[in-house]
Amino acid sequence: MRSEVARRAQADGLEDIDPVSFEVIRNALLNITEEMAVTIRRAAYSTNIKTRADFSCAFFDATPLCVAQSFAQPAHLVSMSSIVPAVIREIGPENMQSGDVFLINDAHRGTSHLNDITAITPIDVQGRRIGYFANMAHHVDVGGSAPASLGVSREIFQEGLIIPPTLIARGDRIDHNVLNLLLSNVRAPRETRGDLRAQMSANVIGLRRVTSLVERYGADFLEKFFAELLRYTERWTEREIRRLPEGIYEAEGFRDDNGMDDEPVRLRARVTIRDGHIHLDVTGSSPQRAGPLNCTRPMARCAIAFVSRCLIDNRLPVNDGFLSRIHIDGPDGLCCTAQRPMAVVGGWELAARLTDVVFKALHPALPKRIPACGKGLIVNLGFGGHDPLRNEYFCYMETIAGGNGARPGKDGPDAVQVNLQNTENAPIEEVELNYPILVRRYELIVDSCGAGQFRGGLGVRRDFEFPHAPVTCTILSDGCKFAPWGLDGGDSGAPARFVYDPEGEGRVLRSKCTVDVPTGGRIRIETPGGGGIGNPTLRRPESLARDLEDGKVTEEWARAARSGSGAAGSAPGVAAATGGAE
Repeated sequence: MRSEVARRAQADGLEDIDPVSFEVIRNALLNITEEMAVTIRRAAYSTNIKTRADFSCAFFDATPLCVAQSFAQPAHLVSMSSIVPAVIREIGPENMQSGDVFLINDAHRGTSHLNDITAITPIDVQGRRIGYFANMAHHVDVGGSAPASLGVSREIFQEGLIIPPTLIARGDRIDHNVLNLLLSNVRAPRETRGDLRAQMSANVIGLRRVTSLVERYGADFLEKFFAELLRYTERWTEREIRRLPEGIYEAEGFRDDNGMDDEPVRLRARVTIRDGHIHLDVTGSSPQRAGPLNCTRPMARCAIAFVSRCLIDNRLPVNDGFLSRIHIDGPDGLCCTAQRPMAVVGGWELAARLTDVVFKALHPALPKRIPACGKGLIVNLGFGGHDPLRNEYFCYMETIAGGNGARPGKDGPDAVQVNLQNTENAPIEEVELNYPILVRRYELIVDSCGAGQFRGGLGVRRDFEFPHAPVTCTILSDGCKFAPWGLDGGDSGAPARFVYDPEGEGRVLRSKCTVDVPTGGRIRIETPGGGGIGNPTLRRPESLARDLEDGKVTEEWARAARSGSGAAGSAPGVAAATGGAE
């Protein structure tokens, strides 16, 4: 590979760069995006961004193509590479000044749901356009019909404030008319103001660092380097894909419903690996329809991009050189290629299951590398209401972990975010310190794992109480009807479950709903466990004994697993607490 890089470098006038210097500059660009990420985490206000790290940062060259991206959220892997060039084309690069900040969240312009706001800043050094910095962050609320903008809506216009490409800062001056317009349409203006400023600050840091890079290496050299880095990544990606077994692989899966009726949503995946390219054709998936469970084409492309990234060398850079080999096919107007004015706030729930289906399709070709199905959910959860302690409206949003699927040769991890999610845990202490919420229970769910020679991971139970004032609770999730599947004879994990007033009325809620909770009321969230791999009767006795000793399974579950009766994972209880207090 080094000789090829050197040959291409010489052709581009990069004959003075050696492989070590090439890696130094490549990592310098990556580290710039990582420093931007650190800036956002330190400056943000909301728990969802500063603690759970629901954001990503990237650098684009002047073309504009994505050259470097901090690998924070896999769900943003394609979205930024899609929306940033679209915004630049729409505005025109000649109409963008160095240091400006443009905001965009319009899903149907090529991004994801409205909560994900992207901030884009052009970078000029010595009077020359070097490129653009961008970051995408999930805001706790962007308006709409329900707190956290997670309502069961029919159209995108009901989901919140739609931001077209909008100039919010020129140089170092924020346009407060634009900022105040945005803040007047959200439920958590204090947090939103802080989070937007954090995003703008990150781009300022990027500008400073790339200016230093230009001063050291020169604009001409770096421009050629960006192009070579993309070609280098594409060559590496092609080589890795050619190592995978060529062929056409198919599978399907379902989401429970779209929130408006009980009809399941079908997802079809036809994966083609050929000539150094990977294609995902979603033809045959359900058509788009009213309700929040639709996703845009870039969101669906994230599914195949993520799976592809998992199957090739993990050192490979994440940029447009990689993405140029990954394709999404199929007609517009499907649930996973939705068009305006379809609602898309639940699109990541759809993309999460599409990721599982792609893994399932590839299992016959790569049986030693594909895991069983994990929780397969984002588990979007939001609370909103008056905070009597701060005397302001509060809005809180998080997603909750669950069980990952068993892996060939290993059990699935308990209580983790899976696949497209890389968000971190929201600590009980921080939640209770900053919001009028108590977390009464936070536990692993006993018996929620799918049995197998290697069992799936355990799901999570999290009970919220609201002791100070009534709130409106919004849940936008799935997984109550179609549990995570096992592979090679492994059992399914337990499905999701959402309960209103679990210690009293115990009413089971739909996975997509908005409910009013009185003062002192509670909501329980139970996330799925992962599916198992292999015949449960082949599980090593010492592994089963350890599960029993750790309190992760009951004797009934263990007997079912030993006998291969398939009952394991069907009757979850609760394991020892991982945090919280009763």
